[in-house]
Amino acid sequence: MNQYVIQGGKALAGEVTVGGAKNAALGILAAAIMTDDDVTIENLPNVNDINVLLEAIAGIGATVKRIDAHTVCISGRTIRSETVDSEFIRKIRASYYLLGALLGKRGKAAVAMPGGCDIGARPMDLHLKGFRALGAEVVTENGFIKAKAEEMRGTHIFLDLVSVGATINIMLAAALTPGQTIIDNVAKEPHIVDVANFLNSMGANIKGAGTDVIRIRGVNRLHGSTYSIIPDQIEAGTFMCLAAATKGDILLKNVIPKHLEAITAKLVEIGAEVRENDDSVRVVATKRLRSTQVKTRVYPGFPTDMQPQIATVLTLSRGTSTVTESIFENRFRYVAELVKMGATITVEGNVAVIEGVERLQGANLEAPDLRAGAALTMAALAAEGTTTITQIEYIERGYEDFEGKLRELGASIIKCPINDGKSTIGGIA
Repeated sequence: MNQYVIQGGKALAGEVTVGGAKNAALGILAAAIMTDDDVTIENLPNVNDINVLLEAIAGIGATVKRIDAHTVCISGRTIRSETVDSEFIRKIRASYYLLGALLGKRGKAAVAMPGGCDIGARPMDLHLKGFRALGAEVVTENGFIKAKAEEMRGTHIFLDLVSVGATINIMLAAALTPGQTIIDNVAKEPHIVDVANFLNSMGANIKGAGTDVIRIRGVNRLHGSTYSIIPDQIEAGTFMCLAAATKGDILLKNVIPKHLEAITAKLVEIGAEVRENDDSVRVVATKRLRSTQVKTRVYPGFPTDMQPQIATVLTLSRGTSTVTESIFENRFRYVAELVKMGATITVEGNVAVIEGVERLQGANLEAPDLRAGAALTMAALAAEGTTTITQIEYIERGYEDFEGKLRELGASIIKCPINDGKSTIGGIA
């Protein structure tokens, strides 16, 4: 097991290139098996969740060829099984996208119950409701979700709650379902649009992605495609907050500024300078920032996946801030770790009240989940002294070469085995 050892206190500066969107890539990889033709996917993030899903896709017989670290060619022609299970697939949430993809392609699927970060309840009810509405029989037994349909037909589906996962999963299943499917009250995140665009590039007929209603006219077959994934909104937001937390100056390349508007607005509100170009964003923060109130919402609101990062910035800002989590009920597990560093934060229900402090001190920390782990790394880089962070496998689920990109910005950070004796200031290069 590895850890980060970080010597903080430096203002980070320089350029960073943002990778492909993990959340889009997971849906797109699942969709790629729905055609028997070759599909080439570019700008693929080389992170653990992606690699696990590719292993699962190969495990059911699909042909998977890695062209390079960020390009893969997939063919669903050779699929020999509709049952997806492995030691690793149970650990990632997006395994459930293979349900919709296989149900649409083969009329049946069985996928091990999904895992992922422990940030709160993320039930599958809406996914299963959608599959049943399309005509599938769905059961949960022996740790598997099983779906089967003799015949599926398009229908009208209203989602009781806005759900990214359910929107993508139902969209996958409906793409090859005869008739018209209308999905109402859908999620509108950029990766929803990206998955829809990818399906359309293969010959699907999907309209309305990015609005409240998606309309899908089922087609008989999908064909091959070459497609490049959009930049990762959350990776970009993380580096934007990193500049703010360390009083740095970071230019982010390969971004879509419109996808970052909610994050940009909050950083400008608390006193950071944000300069946008066509495909880049520069964040400069030369002084201590101000307090504010943040409430997570579905897109285009402030993203829940950025909540720990903005809270870390506010921990070092002047005055009293509040952060309200309206999406997941278990997303404040990182607060106890920040308190170890000298933060003054109290959590009452779904609201964190943050009294800004002038500085944080290094400490021994554990990353409780993916985004919290990135936020704690930010805190360590802004803090005085040395910090060790364990359970960094969470971070590596969603950030490619995180420590390498940070070093390019001037960070003093190394990744090393937990027991190699480098948990000291002297261990930092």
